[in-house]
Amino acid sequence: MKRIVPWTAALLLAFAAAAYYGSPETSREALLILNRSLSGLEEKTVQVGTHTVHYLEGGEGESVLLLHGIFAEKDHWVDFARQLTGHYHVIAPDLPGYGESGRHAGQAYDYAAQTVRLRQFMDARGIARAHLAGNSMGGTIAALFAVRYPERVASLAFIGAPHGLRSGTASAMDRLIGAGQAPLVARNAAEFDAMLALVFGDRPFLPYPILHMAEREAIANAGSNRRMWDEQLKNRYLLQEYIGKVTVPTLALWGSKDKVFDVSGAQTLTALLPQAEVRILPGIGHLPMMEDPRETAGLYAAFLRRMPSSGAGR
Repeated sequence: MKRIVPWTAALLLAFAAAAYYGSPETSREALLILNRSLSGLEEKTVQVGTHTVHYLEGGEGESVLLLHGIFAEKDHWVDFARQLTGHYHVIAPDLPGYGESGRHAGQAYDYAAQTVRLRQFMDARGIARAHLAGNSMGGTIAALFAVRYPERVASLAFIGAPHGLRSGTASAMDRLIGAGQAPLVARNAAEFDAMLALVFGDRPFLPYPILHMAEREAIANAGSNRRMWDEQLKNRYLLQEYIGKVTVPTLALWGSKDKVFDVSGAQTLTALLPQAEVRILPGIGHLPMMEDPRETAGLYAAFLRRMPSSGAGR
């Protein structure tokens, strides 16, 4: 009997490894569900216009909406949200056009359209007012929403650099764009790996099923992603025109090793919005909520605690 037990354990490990590497789609779903549960989040859906929007929700208290960047999705916020759901009502949607919320041919996914969809999403969820936090494209959507609907925004936070500001020093991505490339659109495995090297300062551990399926989906969607990229490139410096009109309390957490939007852009932000609280994150790239979720969420939670009671409820 003593010999059987080790063999049983070895077989179970072998089967688990086979599923982990042999069925990445199934394994990914199991890993996502587990990680969400550890953060007190569950997946839900709501209809927003022609899109069935998938989102994660959990926690009680004032509402906090977390908005992802271009070609990203809701689960990029899960580890970050783990530090918040004990005190806040947290929602992280797949923005229309991304993730499980899907995109429709012939529909616009530019900033103007996404700002309206965010209002529709909040209306559908019965959220009159919320703290908005976003990364990259998501940060810009949040800022434009705060300019257009200030009464519905308790505070604004850029978790990583927002898209749309001019920087004093060209970033690695700026140079690639200048060479005619679309560096966040991956057409093959090599380009996907190069994209990861661009967005992360130091790449965090990503489980094989998560990484494999992300690569497969990015390559499969390359043609559609290129159209989305070209559409957004037309608004390359849109935030530059509007950031000075933001009136709500604002936090910016900008990675010192950001290769997408150079850290010198933080000086632009400070000049245009001097009342903003700007923090430079040493050693962090473009996705601080994934690279150091605990520290980044701690800084954001401290910012939220300094806010007066806002009535940002469900």
